[in-house]
Amino acid sequence: MFEKPEFSVVVPVFNSSATIVELLGGIRKVFTELGKSFEVILVDDGSRDNVWEVIQKLKAENKDVLTAVRLNRNYGQHNATFCGMTLARGSYVITMDDDLQHPPPEIARLIAKQQEAEAEMVYGIFDHKKHSWFRNLGSKLFRHWAGRYFGRPSEGSAFRLINKELKDKVLQHNLNFMFLDELLYWYTEEPAYVTVDHHERENNKSGYSRRKLFKLITSLMINYTNVPLKLMVYGGLFISLITAVVAVYYIILKIFFNVPMGYTSIIVGIMFSTSIILFSLGIIGEYLSRIYLAQNKKPPYTIRKII
Repeated sequence: MFEKPEFSVVVPVFNSSATIVELLGGIRKVFTELGKSFEVILVDDGSRDNVWEVIQKLKAENKDVLTAVRLNRNYGQHNATFCGMTLARGSYVITMDDDLQHPPPEIARLIAKQQEAEAEMVYGIFDHKKHSWFRNLGSKLFRHWAGRYFGRPSEGSAFRLINKELKDKVLQHNLNFMFLDELLYWYTEEPAYVTVDHHERENNKSGYSRRKLFKLITSLMINYTNVPLKLMVYGGLFISLITAVVAVYYIILKIFFNVPMGYTSIIVGIMFSTSIILFSLGIIGEYLSRIYLAQNKKPPYTIRKII
């Protein structure tokens, strides 16, 4: 076992055989110039390209600093990052993406900001993300929603630096679904921020499809908020008020105008009420399934191999 490094760089890897060599070289260059000891932990999150073969070659050439982990399937960016953090030995942990959109030279800005502010956590934030307009719009709306319903600052990114104490607190949460930013904000109220560059994606393809993004947001809402339950409460109250108004309307028609209720109005009322009930039961069922997963202690990841 090598001497304990000052910094641990954790990178979740997914189909990035075209960028991982340049990324590791850039990380090594930054820390060599800074004169800081470091280690790099690459976590292959069920990639479907030949990135694991590339990582094995990199391991042979960088035995002094590189640890590589291969998961048995794809668990998602946050779970893979969490896996890497469990192996991190440094006094500080830096997390970043594998596609070079977080340029390795910007690591120096994270470190400088941490030393300046003596912060537990430093986020690298971007003036303009080099994503599609649709992705940028979705990201902006999500940050606004997170800031409103989570009661925390809405800024953040996967390019972050945290100290060992904060990392150890987060590692207490061995949940099936991980959302690291929310866990980190549970333990620190005043993160520091520094503006960093954001580059175009080298392979021009994100690991997050629209389906995966929708699944992530849905899981986040259910696992870390009570928004769906509030939707049931307030939505049910709103529907009840509308139903009461409609009922009064039909009662008035019946009393003063002797208008028959009619088959159509009854069927529409039953179908409308039933749809609300089924929607609410679906939300309750989703919460019950998540409780089952938590009680069943299904692991957030399974390691296939470590080199």
